[in-house]
Amino acid sequence: MKIETERLFLREFLLDDTSSMAAYWRDPRYQRFYEQTKDIDTVVGELVSRFVAAQTSQPRVSWQLALIERASGCMIGNCGIRINDPALKEANIGYELNPDYWGRGYATEAARAIVTFGFEELGLHRVWAECVADNTSSARVLEKLGMRCEAHFREHQWYRARWWDTLIYAMLDREWHAGSHIRDPSSPVDTTFHSG
Repeated sequence: MKIETERLFLREFLLDDTSSMAAYWRDPRYQRFYEQTKDIDTVVGELVSRFVAAQTSQPRVSWQLALIERASGCMIGNCGIRINDPALKEANIGYELNPDYWGRGYATEAARAIVTFGFEELGLHRVWAECVADNTSSARVLEKLGMRCEAHFREHQWYRARWWDTLIYAMLDREWHAGSHIRDPSSPVDTTFHSG
């Protein structure tokens, strides 16, 4: 499967993507909101292997896609959607971006594409996301999608020798179809899906 947006291709992961992903995971800017990882190569290798294995799962419930900048052909991050409960038609999204590409609207463009896929192709009822409250840039991405903050969990996670608050954002299918996601007119909304 591949999703095309104005500036990005979101495509299935390949095992060869491991080195590109590990490179930006090593960046201290990226690591700021995550637990410290001692062996990044091993952890990223295991993650990418899981992403690749999920492509052939039946029924498929997880789509973690590599973000490719169309202009350069470089992998700049990844974005995914995971069905939590097929009966409830609920899924969560996540995204990450190489810090060298922060501040250009790529995270919003990718997240909008994966949420569009969830509502329009998978027929979901509810899509949600969790982010660390200190990560205001990630929260802004979710707000630009039209998601609402449904919960603020105080001191919900412990790592890097401190407690972290987390936020839960969500959107319903009727809100998506009513156009709640078109809050940021500067962000591209045209998305093309290719299966197979």
